[in-house]
Parts: sequence; structure tokens; C-alpha cells
Amino acid sequence: MTDHRGSSFWVWAQLAPALLVLVVLFGGALGLGVAQALGFAPWFGVNTFPDTRHFAALWSDAAFWQSLGLTLYYAVVSTALSLVFGVALALALQRAFPGKGLYKYIYKLPLMIPYTVGIALAVLMLGNGGMVSRGLAFVGLINDPGQFPQILKTHAGWGIIAVYVWKQTPFVTLTVYAVLLGLGRETAEAAAVLGARRRQIFCYVILPQILPAIVSSSLIILAFNIGAFEAPFILGGGYPETLPVVAWRYFNDADYSLQLRGMAVVVSIAVMSGVVLFGYLVAYRRYERRMGRG
Repeated sequence: MTDHRGSSFWVWAQLAPALLVLVVLFGGALGLGVAQALGFAPWFGVNTFPDTRHFAALWSDAAFWQSLGLTLYYAVVSTALSLVFGVALALALQRAFPGKGLYKYIYKLPLMIPYTVGIALAVLMLGNGGMVSRGLAFVGLINDPGQFPQILKTHAGWGIIAVYVWKQTPFVTLTVYAVLLGLGRETAEAAAVLGARRRQIFCYVILPQILPAIVSSSLIILAFNIGAFEAPFILGGGYPETLPVVAWRYFNDADYSLQLRGMAVVVSIAVMSGVVLFGYLVAYRRYERRMGRG
């Protein structure tokens, strides 16, 4: 018992520096943000703490809920597509094919490229007058590049989603493929020998083993997508805008007091994303317990 307590104490002692930095930086910033959203901003000549009118004005505005829905739409669709493509690529990498050694390096390239570069590539490739539209016009599929369907600057957000999926699919692939390498192919081959079909092998043998990797990677990219600013700002369709863009507009307003409203938006993003991610994690934990692995 003493050894167990001593071991636990040593583990917490090793984690203390990282936890301290996390609590001070993240917790302190979050606490200050909540205080500002509640009216504490003496550097702007405002100190009405505690004052909930900024939250009340924000949450009573229908535009806020439209922006929230748009934010979740971009985040959820991008995450789902990244998971589908990432898992498919990870499974494909288990097989032997010509050029596999080179491809194992190529698919990781988006991980090393900033999101802003990906946004620029989306504008160059997918815009009306971009390389894709000009290529289609050159081969005669359309008469003019202007006839290319509008992908960017729309609320459908296919340009935003394309950037997220292009950047995040390799991350999912890398995470899932690492798990698949550790598992090997013995269980899948044994299931095939016993007569299981490919779909059954994936659903009942492979998927339960890679599910923790899928959940962990999706939590990370979903959290990022909810709070992402650059792609919705540059490629978005205008009003209504995603919540991070709304917050930026409040912070950029000449009326400094509106920065408190912007901070209320930031706190709302943190709360809403926390609720979504916590609900997702709870649902996964319930599934694990139902399967007898909790």
C-alpha cells in the first residue's frame, strides 16, 4: 500500500510542472476572459463586474445561434470526412502496392504545411478562374471558367471543408495506422479463414481495435475546427459568420467596450465546444461499457 502511494506521489510530482503551466496559462486566461465578459475591464474604463448583459444581449440575438449552427456544421462535417478518408487511407497502407514507400512520406506533407498555405491553395485551385476551372474549360467540359460552380465564399463552405479535410486527413491516417501496425494482420486473417467477409472483418474485428485512435484524433480536430478562424474568415460566405469570426469583428471594432461582447463570444465558444466534446466523450465511454470494455 505504501509503495502504491509512493508511486502515485512520484507520478503526480513528475506531472506537476506541466499541470502548473496548463493551469496558470489556460486556466488564468479562461478566468480573465470570463471576468472581462462579465464587465471587468478597467483598462477600457469599464468595471461593472458582475454584469451578465453582454451574454444576455449575445444569446438573445438570433444571429448568434445561426453563427453557432454554421460553426458546428463546418466542424462536424470536416471531422467526419477526415475520419472516413483517414481510416480508409490507413487501411490501404496495410496493403502492398507499387510506390508505397514513397506514398508513406507524401501523404504526410499537409501536416507540415500551415493552414494559411492550404487556404491559398484552395483559392488558386477551386476559385472561379482557378486552375481547376481553367483546366475544365481547356478540355471543353465547360465553355468558360466563370461557369465553374461557386465553391468558395458560400455558406455551404465546401472550400473551408476542403482545407480542413486536406490538412486533417493525414493526421487521422497517421494515428490510426500506428495502431494498425501494432495490431498486425493476424486477427483479420484468422477471421477471413473462418469465413468472415471484408465488411464483417472491418466492423467486428478491426474497428473495435482502432476505435480509441479514431475517437482521440476526432476529439482533437473537432476542437480545432470549432475554434478555427482563418479559413472561415477568408473562404466564408459572409453573414452569418462563424463564431470565431464574429469574435474577431467585435475585437476589431473602434468601440473598445464591444471587446467585452467579443470576450463573451469567446467564452461561449469555449463553453459550447466543451459541452459538445464532453457529450461525445460520454457517448463513447457508454459504448465502451456496453461492449464490456469500460
